[in-house]
Amino acid sequence: MAARNPVERLADTRHEFGEHGGVNMSVEASTTFTVMKPGTMPELFQGRKAAPEGCYLYGRHFNPTVYNLGRQLAAIEGTEAAYCTASGMAAISAAILQLCDAGDHLVASHTVYGGTYALLHDFLPVKANIHTRFVDITDLAAVDAAMTEKTKIVYAESIANPTLRLADIPALAELAHRRGITLVIDNTFSPLILNPVELGADVVVHSMTKFINGASDIIAGAVCGTEEFVQGLMDLHLGPLMILGPTMDPTIASKISLRIPHLALRMVEHARRAQYLADQLQALGISVAYPGLASHPDHELMKQLHCAEYGFGGILTLDLGSEEKAGDLMDLLQNKYGFGFMAVSLGYFDTLMSNPGSSTSSEMTDEDMALADIGAGLVRMSVGITGSMEQRWGQLKSGLADIGAIT
Repeated sequence: MAARNPVERLADTRHEFGEHGGVNMSVEASTTFTVMKPGTMPELFQGRKAAPEGCYLYGRHFNPTVYNLGRQLAAIEGTEAAYCTASGMAAISAAILQLCDAGDHLVASHTVYGGTYALLHDFLPVKANIHTRFVDITDLAAVDAAMTEKTKIVYAESIANPTLRLADIPALAELAHRRGITLVIDNTFSPLILNPVELGADVVVHSMTKFINGASDIIAGAVCGTEEFVQGLMDLHLGPLMILGPTMDPTIASKISLRIPHLALRMVEHARRAQYLADQLQALGISVAYPGLASHPDHELMKQLHCAEYGFGGILTLDLGSEEKAGDLMDLLQNKYGFGFMAVSLGYFDTLMSNPGSSTSSEMTDEDMALADIGAGLVRMSVGITGSMEQRWGQLKSGLADIGAIT
């Protein structure tokens, strides 16, 4: 039987009404929840009655509005359960701390978001005695060789930030599962486009700040996995989400929940425009990377793994050779032509541009940045959906001409 489209799964979650019959779920603003019988509370604290099925306990544990948003994320990713956090880094940290104890080991892609790199490379070894071996995640032999008897996680981004290299999730899953190791995939760059769990991943994390939210006004994250895994995250004694408390506010959960129904429309349009710009740039001889281009090293793999109706993603990169030229182009595009904004993050409705080597990847050592092939002149563009494609291409082309990249 063919896998169900994530949008169809998502539609199945839209069958609950608000408290007073509203078409949207109510916002549950309470920090604490009433129990109807005095014996219920000790049962909850002793773990004999599971929340939220038994009853809600405390807002840091489970909140009905946040739980509902988690159900939507689980539907998108095809997992049994999910729960939402105050940031993407909270989701990543919680997933790792749930799976690893002091002395354990991870194998991770050498090309990940700078905050993730700092967590794995600097924070966890010092604070928790959890160590990471960074490898080229596209080199399956290197991944296999890096695993030890202490390895608990293989960690990768479905599409790497900022190089846009693709993780071969089925192959990574086979390598990991052969040794009883959990495959954790960050799917921030490709919601709906790639379905890591159906491809073999065990746990999926998101920064919902990005495409899922879509308006760059909310910081949020999510962890998706089995019911047992999510319940473990909320355990009263050892659950990293419960104990460390990166709680999502229910009002934030409600806002994101109202944006998820049009996520598919947005992802299609982001990808359509990114493909158009990438095609135009390549035709002019610009060094451009985009998974939808036949010249991309993982194009054929992407064609095999992705949901074709959602395209190849909304992010592309240009390599202009130097940080100075990258800065000049972004300056012109923002301040002269109104093409987009110089800003970190991605998934916004306007185009966001950044130079990763001096921003979102700057936590990496120079050596690791070189190994990841993050050049000083790299410009990452999260392609927006405002204006017309012809207007935006004209602005980008003019900026490239101004810096002498094209004639």
